Amino acid sequence: MPTRRTKDQTADAEPRQAETSARAEATQLAPSATAPIVASDPAVAREFAIEAARMVKDDKCDDVVLLDVRALSQVTDYIVVASGTSARQMKSILEHVEELGQKYGYRAFASSVDENASWILVDFIDLVVHLFEPNTRAHYDLEMLWGDADRVEWERPDQQTRDRAGLGADKKSR
Repeated sequence: MPTRRTKDQTADAEPRQAETSARAEATQLAPSATAPIVASDPAVAREFAIEAARMVKDDKCDDVVLLDVRALSQVTDYIVVASGTSARQMKSILEHVEELGQKYGYRAFASSVDENASWILVDFIDLVVHLFEPNTRAHYDLEMLWGDADRVEWERPDQQTRDRAGLGADKKSR
């Protein structure tokens, strides 16, 4: 996994970005050259984290968990952890979450895809999204690592499940 920087250290990273790009490609880390590093509004960061969790679920990931790690981490505020069913699905979700981030004024600071796409990560500084193949998720067990973190309720108040295709396949019969 790539080394993480605190929010204050990221401002110094831009001048060194060019010389580290070759090394970043070797580790499959993809820093965004155009990502502005700015302090964000905590309310917007929370809303973005909740919407990201909802989008991940809408894109058919299982066991979506949103953790509030503000009291435990100096590096990020929220972590989304979810299980995907295939490499193609998880890579697609990565793109969808990056698009959602742009709507909220966030650009991905870095993203990482392992060789087998069993663990995909996108880092927005205030939010880090981890998408796992189920066995890889069980192996790393991030929920246990962040066991002291508060879980954030992200499900929609109306409890209506949705899918991005608009098919309503998850609708409950009445």
